[in-house]
Amino acid sequence: MKAYVFPGQGAQFPGMGKELYETNDEAKRLFDQADEILGFKISEIMFNGTAEELKQTKVTQPAVFLHSVILAKTTADFNPDMAAGHSLGELSALVATGALSFEDGLKLVYQRALAMQEACEINPSTMAAILGLEDEKVEEICASIGEEVVVAANYNCPGQLVISGSNKGIEIACEKAKEAGAKRALPLPVGGAFHSPLMEPAREKLEKAIASTNFNKPVCPVYQNVSTKGETDIETIKNNLIAQLTAPVKWTQSVQNMVADGALDFVECGPGKVLQGLVKKIHREAEVSGL
Repeated sequence: MKAYVFPGQGAQFPGMGKELYETNDEAKRLFDQADEILGFKISEIMFNGTAEELKQTKVTQPAVFLHSVILAKTTADFNPDMAAGHSLGELSALVATGALSFEDGLKLVYQRALAMQEACEINPSTMAAILGLEDEKVEEICASIGEEVVVAANYNCPGQLVISGSNKGIEIACEKAKEAGAKRALPLPVGGAFHSPLMEPAREKLEKAIASTNFNKPVCPVYQNVSTKGETDIETIKNNLIAQLTAPVKWTQSVQNMVADGALDFVECGPGKVLQGLVKKIHREAEVSGL
């Protein structure tokens, strides 16, 4: 069985999508439509902008989404048995599998990005990657820092867990992780504490936006970050999507469940190769490739 996986924030690079735009009429039409929907030339920033310009959350999220979705929509044999997306990538997966229209998906992604950027400004906060420690140990460290917000945010693969929280909390947690034997504890260059309780203002805004958006049943199960299970029920999908902003991304568990349900080939659909690497670390026998 073939599983398509869609990357999240961090996969962007200058020049992304340019070749697609120049060589495919349908891709060109969709990029032009996206510029119109958003009210600014995101294609221009993607094709010719700097890494710094691409790094702003309100640009990054729609850029990664557009690259992924347009790639899926212009691939002749795109026929997934299952799909999943990492954080933002979940919205790409939902559009690619027909649960959301291209226009509605892009509008939601943009609203999500603006809401998250605003939440970051309300609560200055950050994230860090903890490498080489058991998940349970990292969870224990987070729980031990009572006076600050610090939580496990991204279960990327065994031995790689990203934590999220207040600046002070992350600093303390990184020190404690190193003392506990972590190979590395790296603060990440992100705008704020994604997938933590500090994203509550963004979650409330996104909930309203999702409530007024039309969803359809996807053509195949979409394994969601919150439940880690293949979902096709519209209400369940919407609820998981809302919860995702303040809940951890359980990528390791999602991939394990996809493998258990018969996934043999994993195809990364979007910029970069990050998810191919993570899938290989989670399940060595998996076949991985990119579109």
